[in-house]
Amino acid sequence: MIGLANGDPVALRTRFSIHFRRIGYVMIPVAAKTDVMGCKLPHTMDADAVAATVELRPDAGLTNAQALERLARYGSNTLPAGVMRSPWIVFFGQFKSILIVILIAAALLAALVGSGKDAAVILAVVVINAFVGFYQENRAERSLDALKSMLPAKARVRRDGEMQEISADAVVPGDLLLLEAGESVAADGRLSLCSGLEIDESALTGESQPAGKQSALLVAADAPLGDRFNMAYMNTLLTRGRAELIVTATGQRTEMGQLSRELALAVEMPTPLQIQLDHLARRLGAIALIMVALLSFFQYLQGAEPVHIMLDAIALAVAAIPEGLPVVVTVTLALGMHKMAKRHAIVKRLSSVETLGCTSVICSDKTGTLTLNQMTARTFYYEGKRFEASGNGYQTAGAITQSQADGADGAVSDLTALLVPLTACNDSRVDDGKVIGDPMEAALLVLAAKGNIDRQRVERDFARVAEVPFDSAYKFMATFHRQADHVVLFVKGAPDVLLERCATWRVAGSEKTLDQSGKRQVAADYEALGEQGLRGLLIASRILPVEQFDAATDLSAWVDKLCFVGLIGLMDPPRPEAKQAIVECGKAGIVVKMITGDHQTTASAIASELGLHGRAVSGAELDRLDTGQLAEAIDDIAVFARVTPAHKVKIVRALQARGHVVAMTGDGVNDAPALKQADIGVAMGIGGTAVAKEAATMILTDDNFASIVSAVRHGRTLYDNILKFVRFQLSTTIGAILTVFFAPLAGLPEPFTPLQILWVAIIMDGPPAVSLALDAARPGIMDEPARRRTAAILPPARVARVFAYGLTMAVGTLSVLYYALQTGPQERALTLAFTTFVLFQVFNVFNARNETGSAFNIHFFNNRMLWMSLGAVLLLQAVVVHWEPASRLFGTTGMAWADWSVAVAVASSVLVLEECRKLAWRTARRLRG
Repeated sequence: MIGLANGDPVALRTRFSIHFRRIGYVMIPVAAKTDVMGCKLPHTMDADAVAATVELRPDAGLTNAQALERLARYGSNTLPAGVMRSPWIVFFGQFKSILIVILIAAALLAALVGSGKDAAVILAVVVINAFVGFYQENRAERSLDALKSMLPAKARVRRDGEMQEISADAVVPGDLLLLEAGESVAADGRLSLCSGLEIDESALTGESQPAGKQSALLVAADAPLGDRFNMAYMNTLLTRGRAELIVTATGQRTEMGQLSRELALAVEMPTPLQIQLDHLARRLGAIALIMVALLSFFQYLQGAEPVHIMLDAIALAVAAIPEGLPVVVTVTLALGMHKMAKRHAIVKRLSSVETLGCTSVICSDKTGTLTLNQMTARTFYYEGKRFEASGNGYQTAGAITQSQADGADGAVSDLTALLVPLTACNDSRVDDGKVIGDPMEAALLVLAAKGNIDRQRVERDFARVAEVPFDSAYKFMATFHRQADHVVLFVKGAPDVLLERCATWRVAGSEKTLDQSGKRQVAADYEALGEQGLRGLLIASRILPVEQFDAATDLSAWVDKLCFVGLIGLMDPPRPEAKQAIVECGKAGIVVKMITGDHQTTASAIASELGLHGRAVSGAELDRLDTGQLAEAIDDIAVFARVTPAHKVKIVRALQARGHVVAMTGDGVNDAPALKQADIGVAMGIGGTAVAKEAATMILTDDNFASIVSAVRHGRTLYDNILKFVRFQLSTTIGAILTVFFAPLAGLPEPFTPLQILWVAIIMDGPPAVSLALDAARPGIMDEPARRRTAAILPPARVARVFAYGLTMAVGTLSVLYYALQTGPQERALTLAFTTFVLFQVFNVFNARNETGSAFNIHFFNNRMLWMSLGAVLLLQAVVVHWEPASRLFGTTGMAWADWSVAVAVASSVLVLEECRKLAWRTARRLRG
């Protein structure tokens, strides 16, 4: 069967195959989806035919023997759990990087030539980096386990002619499930009997309202899940009524099982930063090997000793590897995660923090994200006039005014005849904004409260004596209220059903005949509500003679010859802050697209109110497009309505094929595959299911679209700050490479030992580098287009600047070394050169902070942590030079004040020269402009 929505051709091709696809760290076998006992498309068959196909007698159910045989044949009613990679495999996978391999080789060489101290320190750095990477990767994926845990623990079935309560995993195809309001459905199946049944399928279909069910209906083969009104699906919740369900699919063959397969097929994309840093690592590794080979070759030609050649090769290899890059990037992203959590966005994976910064498309669910997920009565028709109600959600603050389109002066006539039925014909409660019962009924109570209707007084004055509960078969609810000499009937329900039962209507305070012209007017008003995306609800009443009313008779027969009272339009209104956030997205070059299970008209109306521009398409239209065709058309589409889980994944893939970095929001189980497929999956923390939260990379604790935009802003700031560190780190690396490479070729002694190079990495790539992550956002960072996924982290202009910094450091350090050798002993000269190189990093950090403007701007002193860390660097370097135990370890000697002055003067040149360059560039730009 069972579960392939809309007959998607891709899904049909995969239906009879077995897939194995890795998601992150989970390998999941994906079983074929086959028909159960020949029951094909049960929503197209009547209940008796389905029962016959699965060999079920509804009055007796399966026998226990049949159930045991089917359990053995089809397996337990459970979903597959992921198979985790061994932690050891994850740990040793950290050593595959070419940079790590070069460092390990350098450590082994150091050990071979007797430099055990250098070897130990190098290996310690390698192991620390490996543990950091292991910590990140060992966060196991829990999506499929969450799906499994959502199954109800128990189920009631009819077997051997009696009701039995069994474990949910023992339900088999052909079982007859007995369901009541408040229970979860244990498996997929065809409804055989139901009474007043409504099921909340939002987690599976995305529908914002419970779906009314009817067992007698037959549904077209290609009907989407949300329109299969004779079916119920695993893990959906009965909100009203009771039912008997013929089980047609269990476990992996259910719609929930289909979602587990979609999760298995979803491929996590590496983040842009991961891709760029991987390319950078490969380039640096290649440069290191080439430089080591060249230096060894030149030294061999000069007749150097093999041990000396190897020591220089070790020093050059260590100099070429940015050991601190992974650690600092990790710490920077972790700080970003902490800040974003305070802004209602919890990011589960460090690398995803940066991905937010280059998000170019946000695919947002409608209900609860762009909207409040609180039904609200926005407008209504009463006595031929249109009225508007201000205020949103379940708070009673607001007012009712007559629509200005009617030429009204804002005065409101007596609305009692309309508002009292909203309160009396109602079974829900609203307590301090919290709803107990049906959301639509709650919206009616709020509207009545805005009209100053006292519910307690209504319940006292209109005591209910009988009722006709809502049933999707007849689409209305009716209540009967005893008065002194009559019975008042209040009815609310679907306009297309109740309008034909109306004989009169209220006009100018009196009751008049409702002729065909009047009915056409009401129908036109109802159509106008639909065009605005409002759900129409008709309110009617009738006065019954008390002597004729008998509560023991068929009460629905009294729902006739009604008086039409009014027509109410309800909707889940947009969040006020979402509209402003969408405007901000537009300025930042980020496109927002709405994806929803709701109807196209409703979705289009909400999109228009939010300021989303573009055409709307339905799931049926998506079925007619392959991924390539959709990719070609997708930039012009703003709204996707009536979509299935497979559609959502298809949309994300089409956007990714266009080169977009996609953030996808969702809260239901149906959203999980798309959340996994997207570059950034965003789950709702308040209304989201456990599966959605596990599949997502970010969770919003306030379910607010504006929080996504705030997270994007912070992601851009983080990327900016990571760039600062990369520029800083690479200029240090280039400076070290050039210094170590050219020193022996110029006849100078080795300027640094491997241990000294690692010391520079530790003290400069530690607190000073991390403190760059605390720099504030640049002005106008959200007024720039979204960064492309393929944008190089080091374009040619940036590479040239970084190389210039490194060259300045190398020339300065070698010049100081040459000068000191002419004026004193070699030990002093090497210490002075080493200290000068460290001080170069102190000044160069200010170059990294601002790539185009002057470092001495108004933010120069703002980053207190940076200044504290630079003070710590100077103190630590003084300890290494002047404290005897440290000087013995690092091979340094004490320096005079004059030597320190020389080091400071030479090292400051990297900042002075860059400030002169930027001043010239700004001057030339002003002259050209």
